[in-house]
Amino acid sequence: MNLRQLEILRAVIRHHTTVAAAEELALSQPAISNALKAMEAQAGFTLFERVNNRLFPTPEAMTLYEESEAIFTLHARLENRVRDLREQKTGHLSIVATPPLAYSIIPPTLSGFLRRRPQTRMFFDVRRYEGIIEGVLGNVAELGFALGLSDHPGIAHEVVHTGEMVCVMPARHPLADHDVISARDLAGFPLIGLERGTRLGEAVRESFRQADADFQPTVEVRYCNTACVLASTGVGVAVVDPFSPRQGGPDLVVRPFTPCTTVSAYVLWSEARPLSNLAKTFRNEVRNASRSLAGCVDAIGAPSLAASAERG
Repeated sequence: MNLRQLEILRAVIRHHTTVAAAEELALSQPAISNALKAMEAQAGFTLFERVNNRLFPTPEAMTLYEESEAIFTLHARLENRVRDLREQKTGHLSIVATPPLAYSIIPPTLSGFLRRRPQTRMFFDVRRYEGIIEGVLGNVAELGFALGLSDHPGIAHEVVHTGEMVCVMPARHPLADHDVISARDLAGFPLIGLERGTRLGEAVRESFRQADADFQPTVEVRYCNTACVLASTGVGVAVVDPFSPRQGGPDLVVRPFTPCTTVSAYVLWSEARPLSNLAKTFRNEVRNASRSLAGCVDAIGAPSLAASAERG
């Protein structure tokens, strides 16, 4: 017997009439009657006895009913699973991100994403750029997020945001009243530099070379968010990506920096396997959240960048 025949058998057993079974299954009464005849012919024994226009299952039919219970329980569970996957109510998603993105647009995006999908489970790790590539290629994470990108075999990518490096300093700093900060403006002030050899660190050094300005950092750090925290406490001025200033707190002032230094945020995934629907949706939500960062550096007071990231 196939599943449809078993479904008809079970409906007739529950209702004792072909008319009621037909209504439940959205079939005609003759279709139910013909199906019962076909099943009895296939089985080689009687399935129902008719008593006063009602059908009562034989012991053999009840055996089939009981034995098929596990099949229909599994089928119902599978249907529920398909529905959950279609509606993205359940599942597991692993992501990795470099600190500028991990501490800016990812958390608010993740919060909204999980609030709408309370049964979804996430793995989220913060790594350096090399760790992002390893995580995606090694199937540790389905999605990776990083600033800057070199070509890597097996890695697919998409730009989720393009912005410009900014200058950060405490509100009491002498340069805080400038609308725009140039590399030459920073001469004579303590400078927080980004680690030599890193993508952003080399980008900042190149901008100083273009402006023919000295680059002599008092403190050198690996991550932009570290530079923002130090800048907010008066350690020095720093040139950082547009995502990281939210780590500096309310006393951090953000200003545009010249010469203009462009930085792009990427989402990465493996070309070796297709993305799940959960991953595609999260990628889209990060893309939408990143759009709110465009043009969010307030030229007068404290940065609106952090507030924009919160809204994202």
